[in-house]
Amino acid sequence: MKLNATMRSMILVSSFFVSFVTYVLTNVVSAEDDSPWISVKLLTLETSLKIAQAAISTCRKEGVQISVTVVDRAGDRQVLLRDVLAPEISDTISEQKARAALSFDAKTSQLSGRFTKHGSVAKTEGLIFSAGAVPISAGGRRLGGVGVSGAPSGTLDEKCAQAGVDAVLDDLEMAE
Repeated sequence: MKLNATMRSMILVSSFFVSFVTYVLTNVVSAEDDSPWISVKLLTLETSLKIAQAAISTCRKEGVQISVTVVDRAGDRQVLLRDVLAPEISDTISEQKARAALSFDAKTSQLSGRFTKHGSVAKTEGLIFSAGAVPISAGGRRLGGVGVSGAPSGTLDEKCAQAGVDAVLDDLEMAE
């Protein structure tokens, strides 16, 4: 079959177009890989508030009033709630626990005996390594931390913090 000039031109243009699209797509992916920018997932205010409210609700069911702090992936306070009778000092403690859980991507109850040498990281200002905080992670991403203070034990603080994360975990996993 002999192709006329018009058909040859159409084939040439089509081949060029396919080659061009392939080139652009290949270079866009490469450019993104070499980009100086990264994309991050951040918790919304509404999600952080839901975490804090679930933690308070859980502790109230145990007859305890607490402070709860949710920090974002950078360790910045996003939500701080203190129940009516919780002492003001529990605000600071809950925030520092939340930062520790975030920083080490672990429940703070798992960190308490880890740093025992003089001058160790446990002496870092702004971090408290006692039970009562858990990291917030989903889809392999560290999203923040939640810390609780004011219960008679760190175990109960941690139970309430975990309840806060559990309240949104399905939503976080489904969003991935």
